[in-house]
Parts: sequence; C-alpha cells; structure tokens
Amino acid sequence: MSYSPFLESVRVELRTRHYSLKTEKSYLYWIKCYILFNEKKHPDEMGNREIERFLNHLAVNRAVSAATQNQALCAIIFLYRFVIKRDIKGLNYSFSKRDVALPTVLSADEAQKVIANLHGVHKLIASLLYGSGLRINEALKLRVKDLDFANKSIFVFRGKGRKDRYTLLPKSCLQALEEQMAVVKSLHQKDLNAGFGLTSLPPALIRKYGHAVKDFSWQYLFPSSTRCIHPTDGYVCRHHLHETAFRKQLRTAVLASDITKRVKAHTFRHSFATELLRNGADIRTVQELLGHTDIRTTEIYTHVMGDKFAYTTSPIDKL
Repeated sequence: MSYSPFLESVRVELRTRHYSLKTEKSYLYWIKCYILFNEKKHPDEMGNREIERFLNHLAVNRAVSAATQNQALCAIIFLYRFVIKRDIKGLNYSFSKRDVALPTVLSADEAQKVIANLHGVHKLIASLLYGSGLRINEALKLRVKDLDFANKSIFVFRGKGRKDRYTLLPKSCLQALEEQMAVVKSLHQKDLNAGFGLTSLPPALIRKYGHAVKDFSWQYLFPSSTRCIHPTDGYVCRHHLHETAFRKQLRTAVLASDITKRVKAHTFRHSFATELLRNGADIRTVQELLGHTDIRTTEIYTHVMGDKFAYTTSPIDKL
C-alpha cells in the first residue's frame, strides 16, 4: 500500500475541507491501519463489526490512550461520512472518556532555571512560551510581521481552533528578538541571492499573495536550516523549525536544572497562566491572552495555584 488511489481520494477530501496537514497525516494513518487490520478489504464492504473489532484491537492489544482511540474513531467516521458517503449508525462504541488531569506548572524560579539551561534560539522560544503563553506550534509559526514592538504585542495567526488573537510581547525578550530578526534577514538574503526566498504558506495562499511572500516580513522568526518542497503546492520554500528539535533541547535543560517535575513545552503556557492569576490578573484577560473559548478552561488554573492551601495547616504539623 505504498500508493493507493483510494487513500489519495481521502487526501483530496481532507484538503477540500481545509483540514490541517497534521490532521491529514493522522487521519490517513488510522484509515490505512483500519484497512490493513481488516486484511485490505475495501471500507465500502465493511461496517460496524469491522470498526468495533479494530477499535477493540487498539484498546486491548495496542493499549492506546483514550485520546488516541478517539482520534482513530474520528478518522473512521470521516472516512465513511465524506468519502464512502454513508453514516455509521448503531455503532456499539462511543468516544472514550479522557482522564481529567490538573496541569503541571513551574514556579518562577523553576522556569528561570530551565530557560537558563537553554541556549540560542531554543532559549528565545522557551522565553516566549513562558512570557507570552504561546503553544509550541504558535511560537514556531511566528513570522516577522507578527511582532509589534511599538505596542509590545504578538499577533497569533490561526491558533488552536483557527482563532486569531493578540498576546503579550515580553520586554525582556526585545533585544533577543531583534538579534534573531537580524539572523533571519541574513538567511533570507542568502536565499534571495540563490534564486529562492519563498516562505511556506497554508495551501493555495501562494497563488493569492504571489511573490509578496518573498518579502522579509513574511519570513518565519524561527526558520529551518534547510529549504524544502511545499507538501501541497510543490514550490521550494523555507519552513519553520520542527518542534522535535526544541523538545530534545528542553529535555536536556530540564535534566540539567535538577527539576523532578514532568516538563513539556506546554508546561510553560500553564505556568504563564498561573503566574498571571497569582499576580492578580483578571481571569477574563488571561482567557483572552490564552485564546480559550470557554472560561471554564481558564478556571482550571485557579486549582493549581500554590497559595490555595496558604492558610491550611496539616494536622501532623501541630503535634
């Protein structure tokens, strides 16, 4: 199944409906797994029984998480609804309930230790995650034009849920950002001299903006070290850094900081929200900065603030 006309038809349907490239890869993977598990039978010849067997296999034999199981089910539902043109009814399977876990947060001192053990561009990325409350993909997708030095703000284009928003531009990052922009400008000039200079854009936007995307303002703030072929439009461009590179550096920095908490890139965003609330920020303001649709999502940070037990004494301390 190295090339499958059927899977290509699924890909076309995903792109027609403007699903992200990440979702496209995920859905194609699970649809392929579903077909292979059922001995390469065409999905049109299968139904509830085969779907349930596959989902049970994921849960029992592969021991996948509830989130992964739900993702596989979403892919199969998409397949039948939009490609096969048949709704799945009476499925003896529902979306798995995900465990509700409180987020891990770092204290200001812990965040400073981790960031201090990062270097170069990775240190700047971590500073923006903690100082602006960005998700890792939002930070990596920042373009030069998204920074507003005059108003000390960052424009986040098409964040989670395809929502735009503004967030804080930390004063402590200004010098590092200016230095990074100089690096980007130098790299971009080399690309132009070599006959390139295009940055990667969401599908089809290259036809809308044309060679305007060769302008410096459109370049990624954290560009990749190499050029690549655009996965959907086929032109040579320079994409942004991959999150895997940052993840590796972060793991090394956490170990060097002697911090025993489980720290991920998203931990900085949790810590950003918690620090703002601890310092008296209005929860509606925090909601807007984080880009949450529902205030209840933001309220979870009130449960992880370290001072909630400030006036509570353990019984053993009174002995």
